[in-house]
Amino acid sequence: MRSMLAATLMFVTATGAHAQMSTPAIPGTTPKTVQTVPIRPALQTPSETADAMGQAERLSLQSDLAWVGQYNGAITGDVSERMVNAIKEYQKAKGGKPTGVLNPQERAALADTARKKQESVGWKITLEPTSGARLGIPGKLVPQQSTDANGSKWTSPTGTVQVILSRRKEAGPTTAKLAEQEKKEAGRKVDYTVVKPDFFVLSGLQGLKKFYVRGAFKGDEVRIMTILYDQATENTVEPVVIAMSSAFAAFPAGPQAGPPPRKTVEYGTGIVVTDDGVIVTDRAVTDGCLALTIAGFGSADRIAEDRDRDIALLHIYGARGLKPLSLAGGATKTNVDIVGIADPQNQGGGSAVSSVKGAVASVSGGDSALSPAPAVGFSGSPAIDDSGKFAGIALLKPVIVAGPAAPTVQAVMVSADAVRDFLKANNVTANGSATDAKAAVVRVICVRK
Repeated sequence: MRSMLAATLMFVTATGAHAQMSTPAIPGTTPKTVQTVPIRPALQTPSETADAMGQAERLSLQSDLAWVGQYNGAITGDVSERMVNAIKEYQKAKGGKPTGVLNPQERAALADTARKKQESVGWKITLEPTSGARLGIPGKLVPQQSTDANGSKWTSPTGTVQVILSRRKEAGPTTAKLAEQEKKEAGRKVDYTVVKPDFFVLSGLQGLKKFYVRGAFKGDEVRIMTILYDQATENTVEPVVIAMSSAFAAFPAGPQAGPPPRKTVEYGTGIVVTDDGVIVTDRAVTDGCLALTIAGFGSADRIAEDRDRDIALLHIYGARGLKPLSLAGGATKTNVDIVGIADPQNQGGGSAVSSVKGAVASVSGGDSALSPAPAVGFSGSPAIDDSGKFAGIALLKPVIVAGPAAPTVQAVMVSADAVRDFLKANNVTANGSATDAKAAVVRVICVRK
């Protein structure tokens, strides 16, 4: 009763207030029409969207934009107009609307392109042996290395690209003094200079080559990275130079950036595809193994690999009771179930098979992006579509960030067609009929030094 009374009073009060606020009509006059404009909430700016990202994601985004040649700033993870403009330029280059905010498909395509560019130059993070300085090295561009007491040098076979890490002792150094000394190097014409208290950067021409110098000091120890490259290689090398600059740590502290070293014992998931013991799995999980084992069945041999797709074939001999998965008929779908065996550390030492949901985003010219990334141990797992058919293989891949952030992990899905082509190229006839993916997966164990 009270609630009904309260509601009635509220209605009467509102009605009375409306009546008091209304202007009574005057006979013989026409009310004036007042045009109103709806007030819309302010849209979030691209910078505000970037601010809402995690630091690791912003670092990864800047790194990827640098690798595709759209971003030429320091990779710090800080939001800037330069970063937003780089996103817009990337969107325009891809024929999209330059909003300054990447949608999931655009972000996946960017990550895939950057990863391929990193792989094309053989990008790796390494420690210079005499000083411990950390550098990002494009191993395919500069495969030859020499080292002496003063540092190390990496060069291309013809000398068109050179990377030099030099070290020396100097009394009372400052970055300003060091920059002036480097400017006087024979044949140098400097067109860009940055001098900060803790580092300096120079770039320009040195003879017929372009050069880039970044240096720092600690106490009386001076360490300088110099990059020299022919002007004809500019389009290939300059995005790499940006990544190298951000990766360079003359006196590193904390964890190393880039992909982490492979574990001494690493776990993955494999898919049984034939009744005589052929298994398809993640190639990276099975690299460099002193012992390769399939839990519950014993030792395995790696019999083939596809470096472009990062998948491999294993073979176990004399195994019985295998239930190979049917690979027929599947195709890429928007949503999949990923069926795998998580790392023992993630399940209290257990070996249970489990499944997680994933969303698939198509990426032109490469594997599909998969999100969210499943847990460690799932790499090599089958992805099953909503009709229960094999859609592809899920692989975990570390994101190689050029700056000092700890690496994050992304996931991709190798399509069912690519897997079937790989088997066919290696004369493997998949004869599985099982539709229960949980019965067809096995734990892959790699033991390294």
